[in-house]
Amino acid sequence: MIQTVVKRDGRIVGFNEQKVMAAIRKAMMTTDKGEDERLLNQITDHIAQRGDTQMTVEQIQDMVEVELMKSSRKDVAQKYIAYRNQRSIARKAKTRDVFLDIVNIKNNDVTRENANMNADTPAGMMMKFASETTKPFVDDYLLSEDSREAVAHNYLHIHDKDYYPTKSFTCVQHPLDHILNCGFIAGHGASRPAKRIETASVLACISLECAQNEMHGGQAIPAFDFYLAPFVRLSYIEELKYLEDLYGEDFSNLYNEPLMDYLKQPLDGLQGVDRVRQHAINKTVGRVHQAMEAFIHNMNTIHSRGGNQVVFSSINYGTDTSAEGRCVMRELLLSTYEGVGGGETAIFPIQIWKKKRGVNYLPEDRNFDLYQLACKVTARRFFPNFLNLDASFNQNDEWRADDPKRYQHEVATMGCRTRVFENRFGPKTSIGRGNLSFSTINLVRLALECRKEEDKDQRLGHFFAKLDEMLEITAQQLDDRFQFQKTAYTRQFPLLMKSLWIGGEKLGATDTVESVINQGTLGIGFIGLAECLVALIGKHHGESEEAQELGLKIITYMRDRVNEFCDRFHHNYSVLATPAEGLAGRFTKRDRKDFGCIPGVTDRDYYTNSNHVPVYYKCSARHKAEVEAPYHDLTRGGHIFYVEIDGDATHNPQVIMSVVDMMDRLNMGYGSVNHNRNRCMDCGYENAQNNMKECPKCGSKNIDRLQRITGYLVGTTDRWNSGKLAELNDRVTHIDDGEQTLF
Repeated sequence: MIQTVVKRDGRIVGFNEQKVMAAIRKAMMTTDKGEDERLLNQITDHIAQRGDTQMTVEQIQDMVEVELMKSSRKDVAQKYIAYRNQRSIARKAKTRDVFLDIVNIKNNDVTRENANMNADTPAGMMMKFASETTKPFVDDYLLSEDSREAVAHNYLHIHDKDYYPTKSFTCVQHPLDHILNCGFIAGHGASRPAKRIETASVLACISLECAQNEMHGGQAIPAFDFYLAPFVRLSYIEELKYLEDLYGEDFSNLYNEPLMDYLKQPLDGLQGVDRVRQHAINKTVGRVHQAMEAFIHNMNTIHSRGGNQVVFSSINYGTDTSAEGRCVMRELLLSTYEGVGGGETAIFPIQIWKKKRGVNYLPEDRNFDLYQLACKVTARRFFPNFLNLDASFNQNDEWRADDPKRYQHEVATMGCRTRVFENRFGPKTSIGRGNLSFSTINLVRLALECRKEEDKDQRLGHFFAKLDEMLEITAQQLDDRFQFQKTAYTRQFPLLMKSLWIGGEKLGATDTVESVINQGTLGIGFIGLAECLVALIGKHHGESEEAQELGLKIITYMRDRVNEFCDRFHHNYSVLATPAEGLAGRFTKRDRKDFGCIPGVTDRDYYTNSNHVPVYYKCSARHKAEVEAPYHDLTRGGHIFYVEIDGDATHNPQVIMSVVDMMDRLNMGYGSVNHNRNRCMDCGYENAQNNMKECPKCGSKNIDRLQRITGYLVGTTDRWNSGKLAELNDRVTHIDDGEQTLF
């Protein structure tokens, strides 16, 4: 007797003979003779009684075919077999259609899910083939029933689901000093420790690239200036030794002589040791500049992972006040300002200036001149972004201005916005840690299901009940993924676990990573707070104080529940202001289909990222900042603030400084400025002219806008999906009309 059935997705359910009867009846009703109740019951009873205790769906269907063929109703058997074949073809059709889109390099939301990946190349196509076949496997075999249902019904999105079976993590902040001083082994070859700035620059690239092949997210260096500074001095000493050989004199007294700065100066009029010192400085600065050029060039050309994708890289810097650290930063910024190749803006690494009072923010601070340069570079090249170390939630009590390793106590961020700092299981630091995985809740759908309740209190009460249920499901889903990830062996991550992840160096090759991965974070993200508020009370938080109050209540509730999950599951859970790219339109399409086109909610092709004021809402930068600022403290898994300005910012770096000042006053954590930048796709020429139609350099009309998508730059909008393109077209500037001011 059949008791249980193994479904096609691997799940085991109880046998339901009504489903067998329904399938046979459907076949009968398509014949001329119609339904035969007696035969229907006879075949169903026979199969139920004669079958094995546990059978697959296919085995039961085979039995039905046999019994129908043995009966007098061969016509029913033919219809049943035909219907079964049609269902089999239909199940394969979706995969077939997706694969054909990839083969024919169709421009759609599947092939343009990630704007940093060229899905038209062979490597990119292979990546998409693998991705689209892996996701159903995860749904069928690795997710719980609750998680599967939440995903299927558009409540939840599991990020990087295609990488789920690999047990990989999202991202990590590289302790580059370990790599540079000790070397590393990743694969078949070993890299020796660095001895000069050029080697240090190359090893930084290799570290980022190799780790990218072991992970599904981005790579970051938390203190680029501190890590590379020692190799400036080593290169300077090397230059002095060249001069010793040239002059036959001993200049060893200059090797470790304190220097205020490394600045190129003419040698005219200098004599003796002063001339030697300045000559060595000039040569060192030239080498550092070339090393920084090479670093930027490599990060924009070295492909990693399947998918013809450059490394999703970030570097943090700004607080090293040593002469050597300042030299690294200055030449990095100057190289960025010059551009790569034919003068194009470098897409990677995402550069992040760590702003700190007493270090680089006020005119009397040691690195204030470099902060000014950083603002000038941002005004032309979009980067660096600005990370506010003075924000109350970005501070560490162990930070000391005179500590040569103070960077260990400074927050650093990654890529779009990922923040890892607080830690229940080790030191409060960003270094050697990262996000393990994250999932995003569709706030809009929860609100849409409550919007028809006329009583406001009941409507909001119903919403928070739904939110609470989804938070529970999401926390459990992330824990399920963690339990799966922790079974990975150290040897699966040869660089990550030997040289990068905090505590990983203590593990043997056959050990699992279980004992160290809890240093990472699990992110519970959200999307569409603005549309959620419109669905609940008719206005978003940018246009209504009441909506802002409710928005803060919603995200505070999420934060409080996430803190409870930390205690219950013993993980570093955090709330993430999700950087939605492909997801921005995916949630919306399904919700519009189910609920219709609702003004201010589902009437656009995307939902607003996380807690942002909608991109189409015209307001001053100050108002936008005042609305978004309180959410930064609540979203410690990551957040970002953007200002959109019009025209050419190149000659107005003061605008950038104004934004950083505003972030400082409002206790914001991380932000940047977007502005105009045209790019000729044929020769690479760039300028900030409005609506440039023709390249003044080569005459090409193949002009694109260099734009930021969710935190990173994209050299061409050809790779943007439909949702993000719609959002781009809706963006408005935040300088008040009639006033050339941000405020």
